[in-house]
Amino acid sequence: MLRDAQYSTLSGHTKSQIFTTIYGMLAPTHTHKARQAMRRTLYQICGIVLLVTGCTQAATVQQRATAPTPTPPQVRTTAVTAFTASPVSSVPQSATTAVVTATTTIATVTVVARRRYAFPIAQGTVTYGKDHHDYPATDIFCDEGSVFVAVTDGVIDAIVADDVWDPATDVPSDRSGRAVALIGDDGVRYYGSHLSEITAGLAVGQRVRVGAILGLTGKSGNARYTPPHLHFGISPPTTPDDWQVRRGQVSPYLYLKAWQNGESLTPVFDQN
Repeated sequence: MLRDAQYSTLSGHTKSQIFTTIYGMLAPTHTHKARQAMRRTLYQICGIVLLVTGCTQAATVQQRATAPTPTPPQVRTTAVTAFTASPVSSVPQSATTAVVTATTTIATVTVVARRRYAFPIAQGTVTYGKDHHDYPATDIFCDEGSVFVAVTDGVIDAIVADDVWDPATDVPSDRSGRAVALIGDDGVRYYGSHLSEITAGLAVGQRVRVGAILGLTGKSGNARYTPPHLHFGISPPTTPDDWQVRRGQVSPYLYLKAWQNGESLTPVFDQN
């Protein structure tokens, strides 16, 4: 049966709806005694409905109270390594190498620079001609003390540091006076003589770059009685004391003209 405490929890509106609907449908077909029994049955039905409803609500509240707190989703993180460019190292003039690197080398490009040449007198006014006397060479006339430079990259082959020429004896190997010979990276020997000074510290076997100062022009050797000039010779490499070859084997005129105009022209020897 429906207890008073349970029945009292129903609102008046709910009670009225339950009894009015059910009792009104069944009452016309029964006696007064039957209607009283029906009333008692209705009380029991309402108690069961109330009990079931109350249990369901209590279970829902308990489930909400005991439900575990949801774990927030984990955020995945990915380490990103920033690309860092490799520092540029020094690059030789003869070749430039560009390397693009990330995880692996992407590309390697090598560019070989054209060989550079310089006119042997670095500054001042010069004059020279196509002809020389009894062997191929060029006398470049210039102010005394003009700067004599390496015409290309190479290694110092010979140095004549002292002027020992004596006009009384006129020894052929002494006629050069002070001189420097350079073997270029192109395989050609370049020779300059009649210098007034040789660059301090310059040594045989020393590597020099194009434009390096080798000395100053003058009137040493048998140029003592002539206007100051640089005797310039081009030849294939031989021994350093081979003065007959180093003084000149091919006319420098065309090459001097090219270098003076900024052109890179490599000497070529007659193969015949």
